[in-house]
Amino acid sequence: MPISIGYISRETANNLWRNRLMAIAAILTVGVSLSLVGTALLLRQAVNNSLNALQANVDLQIFMNPDTTSTSAATATVRSLAEQTPQVKKCNYLNHQQSYANAVALFRAQGEEEAIAALTVASTPPVFQCTLVQAGDAATVATLFNGQPGVFKVEYPAKSIHTLESISKVAQIVLLVLALVLLVSSVVLILNAIRMAIFSRRREVGVMRLVGATAWFIRLPFMMEGLVQGVIGAAIAVGMVVLGDFGIGALLHHFPEFQKAVVPSHDVLVTELFVVFVGIVVGVGGSAVAVRRFLDV
Repeated sequence: MPISIGYISRETANNLWRNRLMAIAAILTVGVSLSLVGTALLLRQAVNNSLNALQANVDLQIFMNPDTTSTSAATATVRSLAEQTPQVKKCNYLNHQQSYANAVALFRAQGEEEAIAALTVASTPPVFQCTLVQAGDAATVATLFNGQPGVFKVEYPAKSIHTLESISKVAQIVLLVLALVLLVSSVVLILNAIRMAIFSRRREVGVMRLVGATAWFIRLPFMMEGLVQGVIGAAIAVGMVVLGDFGIGALLHHFPEFQKAVVPSHDVLVTELFVVFVGIVVGVGGSAVAVRRFLDV
């Protein structure tokens, strides 16, 4: 028998309607699970963007003692050592006045007015703001400058990066584990929905076998049912992730320090395409298993 698109569409719609409650449960489960997958992927991208932003800025700050000046021997020694260190890309020296202005801007952004009142130009230490060739060399470079004459302390954002990475990994693992459990549940629900459709049409299937219908003629409507459930669930997930990304982007818009965490539209599109692909695989996979196990053709 020739396979007709109209026949497949009609039979798929009939199967979905007969088992609509099971189909709705499968679609919603696919949607929730894939939205978690998409969220985990976007979270990973946002964290990577934040890490890149941290590493692209000042990787290491060398705070001098407040009594040092731009012409002191200690400052000249640190500047010379920085120029001779291959891991250091460049260093920008801030004198007392520049360092004071930088500190005031930082404290004002954090609402620390009392700290600003207690700060003076003379008490604000000069600082070398250094960018490294590789941000991972910060700890090694810090040991070279710690203990040098006139150096008060050396700071670098390694702890912040490590904390951000740790939180991100835990969140991604939790989201992916939940998504995996729900994806398995989705496959089981789709499988059961197809099994019920096969059971309800067992007489029709028997008649089609007797009149010479091919195996694919009988199987395709059931497999299309699973595909439709997977695609609709993926579409729901795409909508949920897009709305979530839009909402988070609008929220982060009010916090300039987190602007680098916003995921570009291109990366969001790639993530959504991956979500749709997974939805198709889940739908076809669940229906294929059901047809193989429960449909005797």
